[in-house]
Amino acid sequence: MSAPAVSADFTDSTASAASPAFSVVICAYTEDRWEDILAAVSSVRAQSRPALETLLVVDHNEALRERLLKEYAQGEDREHGAGREVRVLANAGPRGLSAGRNTGIAASRGEVVAFLDDDAVAERDWLRHFAEGYADPAVVAVGGRTVPVWASGRRPDWFPEEFDWVVGCTYRGLPPGRARVRNVLGGNASFRREAFAAAGGFATGIGRDGDRRPLGGEETELCIRLSRARPGAVLLIDDRAVIHHRVPGPREHFAYFRTRTYAEGLSKALVARSVGAQKGLESERRYATRVLPAGVVRGLRDAVLARPGGAGRAGAIVAGVLAAAGGYAVGSVRARRSGVAFSPAPVGEGAHG
Repeated sequence: MSAPAVSADFTDSTASAASPAFSVVICAYTEDRWEDILAAVSSVRAQSRPALETLLVVDHNEALRERLLKEYAQGEDREHGAGREVRVLANAGPRGLSAGRNTGIAASRGEVVAFLDDDAVAERDWLRHFAEGYADPAVVAVGGRTVPVWASGRRPDWFPEEFDWVVGCTYRGLPPGRARVRNVLGGNASFRREAFAAAGGFATGIGRDGDRRPLGGEETELCIRLSRARPGAVLLIDDRAVIHHRVPGPREHFAYFRTRTYAEGLSKALVARSVGAQKGLESERRYATRVLPAGVVRGLRDAVLARPGGAGRAGAIVAGVLAAAGGYAVGSVRARRSGVAFSPAPVGEGAHG
């Protein structure tokens, strides 16, 4: 879930700063998403505020890397002008999304590093809205809003909006507009380069590894570490910075919902071990005690009014809570027995050559 804790509405500072250069990192791992990857890159190239570069980091898949190198021939691509350069890199760390992102950070040249999922497309003003947030020098991270694109063409009647984080999207309970938060959501986020110098990179061993471990939480752990390293740091979400995230058919089914919520509990146990339960579960408590009960009531009311899926949504919320709680309990026991602790990976200051 990686739910951001929300404070009072953020008010724009009168402080001004030069508009930063953006590097966009897209991590890819399978040729099954070939068309999605090309669409993601095209959406970055079409930005109203051009990126300095797009970095495609391939996770231990040499066939995909070679294919992308041919698609985005390095010498030819620079001829397309501002925002068109695409660099294809191999994940230099262990398999998984966290190490892939760290590879992109280390190779990037921009003052701000933005992350886009490989099965998502960004709206034209995505980077422009991110850039506006960095007008305040206290802001070290800006995230956006992620909208699901369902494979079936419509949201399943039983699927509660409160659990859209299950499919990597913005969920009911997050604040509208621009607001200060505990953490941004990783598939649609950006960080100043100095954030990684202060806190290190994404911790490996927490986040997703392809489709084999539907875990999460790596961006939460990083943001909490960052706030500790820089107590005055401001992290924002801006719901105008929109991306559209594809939800494949199998993820529309309850079996995936149950598996993913259980895995979230496992990952929350790891995050809590890394940064402490008080901070690691701060916003989850608000989510569980306010947002979810309201969702159950809403679903039951819809059921009484004979609206489609009302009872299913209420039941899915209860089932999701129970699965996450079970995962957290199991993960906590495993973490205590194994003594596993996660260290942030150091990242370079950028490859400027």
